[in-house]
Amino acid sequence: MTVTYLTRAATRGHYAARRRSFIAHRSLPSVDTKARFADQILPYLQDAYGLARALTGNRTDAEDVVQDACLRAYRSLDRVTVINARAWLLTIVHNTAFTWLAKNRPRTIVAVSDLEAVERAHACHDLAAAETPEASLIARADGAQLEAAIAELPAQFRETLVLRDVQGLDYREIAAITGVPIGTVMSRLARARDRIATTLRRTMS
Repeated sequence: MTVTYLTRAATRGHYAARRRSFIAHRSLPSVDTKARFADQILPYLQDAYGLARALTGNRTDAEDVVQDACLRAYRSLDRVTVINARAWLLTIVHNTAFTWLAKNRPRTIVAVSDLEAVERAHACHDLAAAETPEASLIARADGAQLEAAIAELPAQFRETLVLRDVQGLDYREIAAITGVPIGTVMSRLARARDRIATTLRRTMS
């Protein structure tokens, strides 16, 4: 059975619709499973793609990750009760993406030097985007500059930034998706914004 879904590719803030399909290897898929998939998963494919794109760094790999994640989600629907479909799907995308990175780009995952020390040093600082000089600098950057700066971030920081500043999730949701404490989420976000600002100061000067 083929279940067709829509992924949306981000280009300069606009999303172009693109159809792809995946094969769910199930002998007797139920009508209810297909209906639940359409109702609970399809509305959040744009968010899933955005997260996968942030982690993998390119469109083709992101689509492969989303396709695999959607297949996993589809196969699980008969066995779970989904309370927050968006968070549940993004958790699957997170796990799928990091599995993919470990296989294809192992160095990407360990790109943060002494990450735990960094997180302990920043865990007490919640830098709200609207109140920081970094946010003002980021707001002035054009799309190409910002995309390049984000691409330089380690995967863990890039993921947290996208979940918070692009997709608008709160710290508790991000912590649940990424499997780290809220303090770690806060520190990663602060470090991500700081690194982006540093990069932009260099490129915009």
